[in-house]
Amino acid sequence: MLKMKNVGVREFRDHATKYLAGPEPVAVNRHGRVIGFYIPLERDEDEVRRAVAKLGEAVEQVLGETGMTEDELASLFDMRRPLPE
Repeated sequence: MLKMKNVGVREFRDHATKYLAGPEPVAVNRHGRVIGFYIPLERDEDEVRRAVAKLGEAVEQVLGETGMTEDELASLFDMRRPLPE
């Protein structure tokens, strides 16, 4: 299992180049709460393009089927808010 480094948002901002070039996952914290993660990947650019296209198609399908806006869908992924019932 990979060990995750925890850094403050200012530390991440000030040393982003180092973290983005490194192999270690990083949890970014603000006031002691995790606000995001950086997880480096070994990537195949064609695979990335296909995955992003597939994600875009899935998002469009969800928006079309539910009538949600992009902002409403994005709010479901805000871990600070409770999930709707």
